[in-house]
Amino acid sequence: MAVNGDGMIESGIFESLQRKIDDDGAVKDIAQRSPYSREPTPPDLQTVLPSVVSSAQASIDKEVQTIHKLSETASKEPYYKFNYAWTRQIQDACSSILLCGWLGGFGKSEAGQLLTIEDVGEVMGVPVNLKDRDAFHLTIEEYLQALISLLDELVLTHFPLSHQSTENPKQADFSNLKARLARNSVTLGDYRRPQLVAQFIKEVHAGFQILNLKNDTLRKRSDGIKYRVKEVEDVVYDLSLRGLLPKD
Repeated sequence: MAVNGDGMIESGIFESLQRKIDDDGAVKDIAQRSPYSREPTPPDLQTVLPSVVSSAQASIDKEVQTIHKLSETASKEPYYKFNYAWTRQIQDACSSILLCGWLGGFGKSEAGQLLTIEDVGEVMGVPVNLKDRDAFHLTIEEYLQALISLLDELVLTHFPLSHQSTENPKQADFSNLKARLARNSVTLGDYRRPQLVAQFIKEVHAGFQILNLKNDTLRKRSDGIKYRVKEVEDVVYDLSLRGLLPKD
């Protein structure tokens, strides 16, 4: 699991996403609130660890069955009229899939690899970025929101709590809870993984710089990635000062 200089993210992922964004043009407006609501329940997999990847995949498979039922119902209605009712849950499910893939699940040979939007769509069994018909699908925005959430989870579950700064007391309480539930790789003596996480987050941050994001919420969240980069760099630097980083 040593970090090498070849890069862990497949070349062209963000360039491909930008081309899709450009092709989409203006973002469609969601119509007025509707009584329609069928929400999949996201699995509690945000603190999944490598030792339970197979169990995580089984749980995600159950979630996918719920998504299939939602897809069948939602595809009978105008997609952008009602997708507000489930988009957050789809983002959560997507984030769980990305995390499981990052840990080596879904056919990935080792940890630290990023599933593409097409990979996630294949796991969910739904199309992605549909433009030729009005049907249920995974959007680029949902994928990118889930990717940012993945970075947050990697920091929460792999780095000491003392390095996770926040100005929001409620957010701090949540971070404390997550840290207690997650096995922290640094405190367990796994000093290679922080390097892996740091390289991955920095590569994702560089990828987001390529994107011309039109969605205000997504753009603001992506701006916060630089703070995650600073956090992980501080941890790795601290480990290097203590002589704890692997030599090979």
